[in-house]
Amino acid sequence: MSSTVTLPGLTLASTVPDGAPVVVGYDGSSLQGLPSKTAKKWEKAGDLAAAAAMVGAGAKLAETTVLPGPDGAVVLVGLGESPADLSPEQLRRAAGAGLRRAAKLGTTTVTLALPAGEAEQVQAIAEGALLASYSYTPITASPEKSALTAITVVASADAATASTAATVAEAVCVAREWVNIPANLLYPETFASAIKEHLRGTKADVEILDDTQLAKGGYGGLMAVGGGSDRKPRLVRASYAPRGAKAHLVLVGKGITFDSGGLDIKPPAGMYTMKCDMGGAAAVVAALGAIASLGLKIKVTAYACLAENMPSGSAYRPSDVLTMYGGTTVENVNTDAEGRLVMADGLARGTEDKPDVIIDVATLTGAAVVGLGESDFGVLGNDDELVDRILAAAESAGEGAWPLRIGEDADERLASSVADLKSGDNKSRGAGTQMAAAFLRRFVGDHTWGHLDIAPTAYNTGGPKDYTPEGGTGSGVRTLVKLAQSLAG
Repeated sequence: MSSTVTLPGLTLASTVPDGAPVVVGYDGSSLQGLPSKTAKKWEKAGDLAAAAAMVGAGAKLAETTVLPGPDGAVVLVGLGESPADLSPEQLRRAAGAGLRRAAKLGTTTVTLALPAGEAEQVQAIAEGALLASYSYTPITASPEKSALTAITVVASADAATASTAATVAEAVCVAREWVNIPANLLYPETFASAIKEHLRGTKADVEILDDTQLAKGGYGGLMAVGGGSDRKPRLVRASYAPRGAKAHLVLVGKGITFDSGGLDIKPPAGMYTMKCDMGGAAAVVAALGAIASLGLKIKVTAYACLAENMPSGSAYRPSDVLTMYGGTTVENVNTDAEGRLVMADGLARGTEDKPDVIIDVATLTGAAVVGLGESDFGVLGNDDELVDRILAAAESAGEGAWPLRIGEDADERLASSVADLKSGDNKSRGAGTQMAAAFLRRFVGDHTWGHLDIAPTAYNTGGPKDYTPEGGTGSGVRTLVKLAQSLAG
């Protein structure tokens, strides 16, 4: 199994090179983003704006139209009627849609000329194009290589902007790749190995605990959830500690490589996409790799809590009492609420690293999908300032996020007569996302903590759109990198 991701090469240029298809902004009446020299050259060859109007080219954001140009195909991508007011995320979407359309022409290179005056806008265009270039390679005896090998963004920016865009896009696509790999190939042991291989060459140290070490160390959540599978659990701890770091961020990711629901088995339709239930672990590890590659001055420790949740004679049961890492006992109410159990072990262990901030990321609850749809992930925490900071990072990164509040009655609803607490409220299904977060909150003590429930956004069951592919999305990676940048100062 390989989880290597190879994206097209990215370069910045001040002019439009000849020969390659060009993606150009369109506002309904004129072309936007071309350098003046290129615009004059094209005007002499013909009026593309008039041709666009003649064929009914649309100006709706990310709508595309292909026209013949002076040196090859031109892909017009809609910018809306106010291109001067475009946000970085709108540019990211436009670039992704334009690149995706251009790639269908069978070209090896694509040039993007979209309006961008600031480095943040240039980075967004480059990210959108690179993210749109990703697709999962089918498992076949005759694999086909992607024809696209190079992307040029026409913009005035330094090389660092392109490098940052490439690093962030690669991290997102690595997370996507891990999510997309079938669960018979990506399971706790192989995922742990893939993580170690991915971080090789960075300044991150990697430690892997196997099931024997987990049992000896008292990781009761991981051992219970992974107990029903022949593929035993793993805990991966990756640490990046640069000189001069003034803050320590701990990240904990849910890594259920396949979730059958355990003895509380899922219906077949709900099980089909459950290879994606390790999207949180993929996000935190990929983000740490990007943070290390960017050389951010912040210490980051990531925990990937890896297990496969299967039914068998050795599977854990509803009503079992489990002893989590650190000694807290939990009355389990549902084996299909397994993610919070492995995360509790990771969070409890993560607090021993004495972080300034601890964040967990998980495809945790179906309730989040019901409540938020498929555009936003939920954000909860025990500190309003941190929640606001996460939301700001998500907005800056172009990811949808929505704040949720843990109810004042949460601890009462988690009270157990046979253990320290229950893993959920088995008497009411209300506020399921908030109750899962309330459970996790019990394992962070007085540390500043935030929780990202990415169940709504981690896996796209629809077709590709803009820069988002079908399948794994890499949700949360860009937000975590932005958050690390803000904490690094």
